[in-house]
Amino acid sequence: DFARQITGGEADVTMLLRPGAESHSFEPTPQDIIKISGCDMFIYVGGESDDWAERILASAEESAGRKINVVALMSLVDTVEEEIIEGMQEEAEEEEEGEGHEEEYDEHVWTSPANAIKIVNALTDRLCELDKSRADFFRRNADAYAEKIAALGGEFKDIVSGGKRNVIVFGDRFPFRYFVDEYGLKYFAAFPGCSTETEASAATVAFLIDKVKAERIPVVFYREFSNETIADTISEATGAVSMLMHSCHNVTREDFERGVGYLELMSANAENLRKALN
Repeated sequence: DFARQITGGEADVTMLLRPGAESHSFEPTPQDIIKISGCDMFIYVGGESDDWAERILASAEESAGRKINVVALMSLVDTVEEEIIEGMQEEAEEEEEGEGHEEEYDEHVWTSPANAIKIVNALTDRLCELDKSRADFFRRNADAYAEKIAALGGEFKDIVSGGKRNVIVFGDRFPFRYFVDEYGLKYFAAFPGCSTETEASAATVAFLIDKVKAERIPVVFYREFSNETIADTISEATGAVSMLMHSCHNVTREDFERGVGYLELMSANAENLRKALN
């Protein structure tokens, strides 16, 4: 979406991830690898979920007979480690004996509007280097788009500063670490953002129910393409309303064809956040 906004129809922008697909388990097809081999620029997030990209880039470059211009979003901003907070369920994985803790960085860097602007500006620089004849056009598009993101960021700031509380609860994975860090919000959730788990333990669900009751939280969030089971359970037990907070990983085919992107999705998040904090 960022590339589409910057280039304004003057580039052939392809999303490899199919609309409606789960981003964390994506594996490229041979046709996808051919597309990567023929592209002028390959943009990806760059975290553990994109290990497939690291595996195929060398072969794609070999097939293309040249270096591919590669941009990893996580290299464009400061990143933080994923964290396990109170009540959150850890991955059900056993570490091999003697194996140390491997740092896992939160991949969802775009959920912070401030980060989104940094990413847009950095992508614009790279695209201008790639196509100098359209540089002025790209920069005008990027400046106008960044202003809209900044305005949205200001709206979030007003919502948080005017809220009755500063705590949100997710009955789901939590891909909004960069967002809550930007606005000083506290959160409780069932799983970290890139967890492969979908069913929470009874202890985790009970903790979140108790937290919603104790804090009198009116909304419990779930993320897009979730089965919503955990959020619905918390909602039924507490009377809190279950609502979507879209992490902008992917969109439905219908939304993709309508051009729904970051601004639209985050604007809807703003309205739901307003209800959660009041």
